[in-house]
Amino acid sequence: MRRFEIPLILDGTHPHYGKGVAFAHQGLIFLSGLAISLETIPALSDAARGALRAFELAVLTVFAAEYLTRLVCARQPLRYATSFWGIVDLLSCLPLLAFITPELAAARTLRLLRLVRLLKLLHTNRALRRLELALQRTQGELAVFVFLAAIILYIAAVGIYIFEHEAQPEAFSSIPISLWWAVVSFTTVGYGDIYPITTEGRLFTTVLLFIGLGVIAVPTALITSALINSDISKQVEDDIQNDLRRQIERDPRRNKTPKKRNPTRRR
Repeated sequence: MRRFEIPLILDGTHPHYGKGVAFAHQGLIFLSGLAISLETIPALSDAARGALRAFELAVLTVFAAEYLTRLVCARQPLRYATSFWGIVDLLSCLPLLAFITPELAAARTLRLLRLVRLLKLLHTNRALRRLELALQRTQGELAVFVFLAAIILYIAAVGIYIFEHEAQPEAFSSIPISLWWAVVSFTTVGYGDIYPITTEGRLFTTVLLFIGLGVIAVPTALITSALINSDISKQVEDDIQNDLRRQIERDPRRNKTPKKRNPTRRR
């Protein structure tokens, strides 16, 4: 076995090995996430807390060994280290510093980094890979949507500030505060902490809500269309590969059949 095959085994994508390793790895991540929630129970005994802490240390040791193994066995170590999943693997190991340096145990950043390991469950997910390809295909259209949404949000913030500032100087004290209201209204969430009371402000909000419904539907349609196209292209690719495989299996049989020789006439 070559060292370049080890990351495939860890991912569970090796054609012959690695499925059991991948299932065990995902199970370990799931149990570690469950242990994080159990640690917050106030009535937990000291023995149970000690067991959970030992389990956390074992999980972090496994993650650190996995990261070093991937880094050493990668064809391009620097590219892996700077990739998204390489950064996720590194961040999953950083809470180990809380055991090495007890002064960092209370750091909120390290405690939050423990949740990053849950992203590792998506590393070998084929559905996530399809979504990633769909986002790559629609990145131009999504960039235009983000630019358009930012312009609409700014216009909404300025508009509601003009309509509501005099009636509610404390609620809509500035355009940045009004921008918060624009985001909440544009996404149709509506927390209700600040809202218009003037007739002009309410009419403006009504128009903004309808625009928000239409704009939010745009990226959903783009990504859905890209996912459907990726499914169709994948099916066509599989059909082509199956046809080629059948043709390759059929050709040797033709070569093995004895060829009939034409009778030669003697002159």
